[in-house]
Amino acid sequence: MRSYRDLCGIARALDLVGERWALLVVRELLFGPKRFADLHRGLPGMSQNVLTQRLRELEDSGVLARRRSLPPGAGLVYELSDRGRALEPVLLALGQWGSPLPPVPESATELSPDALVVALRTTFDPIAADDLHCSVQLELPGDAFHLAVKDGRLTAVRGTADADAVLTASVRTVQDLVFDGRKLRDVIRSGDATTAGDAAVLRRFLAAFDDHRAG
Repeated sequence: MRSYRDLCGIARALDLVGERWALLVVRELLFGPKRFADLHRGLPGMSQNVLTQRLRELEDSGVLARRRSLPPGAGLVYELSDRGRALEPVLLALGQWGSPLPPVPESATELSPDALVVALRTTFDPIAADDLHCSVQLELPGDAFHLAVKDGRLTAVRGTADADAVLTASVRTVQDLVFDGRKLRDVIRSGDATTAGDAAVLRRFLAAFDDHRAG
């Protein structure tokens, strides 16, 4: 790994996580451990060789660790260390800073599931949410997240739990609902989404984001 050879703490941090793709690997692990194949699926523009290199560098730097998957899983998984998890507010701040910027023409049109949930957290507007206190279960193809709004904050955990409302849809459909102004009734009518629970809560939740900032 190259070094800036600069005494500043920012430079020293970038010595460890400043290589291309490194912070996006951390993003993909914010909500829990993943196998190599799952990481690569969330970062399709990254070659397997580069992913292998970044994982090795981040492990050597103490940002993440490898371990055996717990039953019923098998094989190796990668997970953030305490030091790696401490990067979460840094990533959220970067997301908030970068969300208003237009994507480059060759950008992918769909976020990874983890990137979608990070985008929800970085564009959540506590003023628009007002006094909203709720939980929403987000069911994506092959993945799920439990989202909770309380005291003007949005938190997210991978997995399923009891919720006030359930939204089952693709990542692209959720992007359309939150960032492109597509109406919930339209995606339900078209069959692009199904819902359960309190529909009014779900509509309020979907309106609690800054839709001028494209995730």
